[in-house]
Amino acid sequence: MPPHPDGRALLIPKSPRLVAVVLAAAALLAAGPSLAAPVAPAARGGAVASAAPDATAAGLEILRAGGNAVDAAVATALALAVVHPEAGNLGGGGFAVVRIGGQAAALDFRETAPAAATPTMYLGANGQPVPGRSLVGPLAAGVPGSPAGLFELHRRFGVLPWAQVVAPAVRLARDGFVVTPRLRGEIAASRALLARFPASAAVWLPGGVPPPSGSVMKLPELAGTLAAYAERGPAAITTGAAAAAIAAASRANGGILTEADLAAYAPVWRDALRFAAFGWKVAAMPLPSSGGIIMGESVGMLERLGWRTLPAGSVQRIHLEVESWRRAYADRFLLGDPATTLAGPAQLLDPAWLARRAAEVDPVRATPSTAVRPWPGSAGAERRETTHLSVVDGAGNAVAITTTLNGAFGCGLLVGPVGFLLNNEMDDFATAPGKPNLYGLVQGLANAVGPGKRMLSSMAPTIAWRGEDVVALGSPGGAYIPTVTEQVLLAVIVDGAALQAAVDAPRVHQQWLPDEVAAEAAALAGGLGDTLRRRGYALRIVPRLGEVNAVRRHPGGVFEAAADPRGPGAAGVLPR
Repeated sequence: MPPHPDGRALLIPKSPRLVAVVLAAAALLAAGPSLAAPVAPAARGGAVASAAPDATAAGLEILRAGGNAVDAAVATALALAVVHPEAGNLGGGGFAVVRIGGQAAALDFRETAPAAATPTMYLGANGQPVPGRSLVGPLAAGVPGSPAGLFELHRRFGVLPWAQVVAPAVRLARDGFVVTPRLRGEIAASRALLARFPASAAVWLPGGVPPPSGSVMKLPELAGTLAAYAERGPAAITTGAAAAAIAAASRANGGILTEADLAAYAPVWRDALRFAAFGWKVAAMPLPSSGGIIMGESVGMLERLGWRTLPAGSVQRIHLEVESWRRAYADRFLLGDPATTLAGPAQLLDPAWLARRAAEVDPVRATPSTAVRPWPGSAGAERRETTHLSVVDGAGNAVAITTTLNGAFGCGLLVGPVGFLLNNEMDDFATAPGKPNLYGLVQGLANAVGPGKRMLSSMAPTIAWRGEDVVALGSPGGAYIPTVTEQVLLAVIVDGAALQAAVDAPRVHQQWLPDEVAAEAAALAGGLGDTLRRRGYALRIVPRLGEVNAVRRHPGGVFEAAADPRGPGAAGVLPR
């Protein structure tokens, strides 16, 4: 693919089978300094993939200005908070996995439960969950982690001035952006939720209807918040007038968020979850995300079951994947905040446990989920509400960030003075242990609501590398995230698929309960569906599974960037 004639970055809108590959510098990856210091790219070039063209363009702008992968990732995330409000956010949280200077780290900026939260706050007098209480309105909102998290990520690893990194998002909010058909459709789908709150309706339902596709949307209140954030960092949101406005809006609508909650929030650096996958090294997010553990456990079983030797797309490959996921998701039942979890990677990625799990798999028949129990050492419909971005720079530094409001447009409440929506992340707790949440996931007491706790997640920002070859990827999709991310990763590192082809390929999913396999229709073509049914699987056809955004730096400086054809995202590369 030729470079742009004037040398600018190429912004490549998603299209099926399109691989964004550009030759960049042929420099080797430098080892770089330790994680204690920021690392600038050793060579120009890079790649960005996100859910929105404007956000991808913001990341490329920062790479072009000399920023590294972290600078570009933060700029992309903040732009998504403007142009992709159903998931991009300042009122939610997320996770970042970083590989920089040859080392990996993980930042947890997941929301936390407010200080006034209690284990029974979503139950009625009869002890049963009250419908909607953990989903609609600010009682469903955890303490936002994005303002402090994105700032901390840049503080530790960024190389450009903070204000320069925030500037693209400020510009988009102040000067306006074009409403895409996707955004209009998402607003229309969430119209009833947004209409419940006057401040939300005033912005996203002007005149009572979604803004038309092609219209220009300006968000002056959000622009003001971002400008203050650029000047003063997270204190501009978590203290002072902004924090008072958030607390007041929560209180007026039945919530329990306070100024003290906002001021007390702190992101946490954690050791990245590390595991091997078919000769590659992988860094993923540890607890309170279950995504990395699910992927690590599944891959460990597949390696022991000879999955690599089977034909790509074969029914036997699908069978072994599904059975590995069934067991990994059963073990998820024990997971929660690192302080209260009943199991973790030390138990679930232990070679002896992986061998035991692999030995349970019937080579040709589905195992009923009722026969699969969680790790025994303890007593104990997809929406587009999450978004993922991936960035790699000229030095091979890579960032994978997944952020979320949980449900589309979060709890539905926009705080007028600051211009952003609050999350409904409290539903990711086991608000009623043993009952399914928004994504059908059944969770245990380890993930019960408690003040200050971080709710369990399925997000799986992932970086894999082998020598100088580096891949960063992830997806939205709630419970689907780990399985979707794993399928794309294995297509690349095992089968040698081009990044876009791996992202385009049809997918399947299984999560222990309910006992069914969700599948895109194309994944069951050629009689595969009938064969799986004969093996004992209940199948459910779904229109789409996940929305992967991925980037890759090959040895010698060849870049790929892939945006998922299931959404209108964009992949972009920066030529040397």
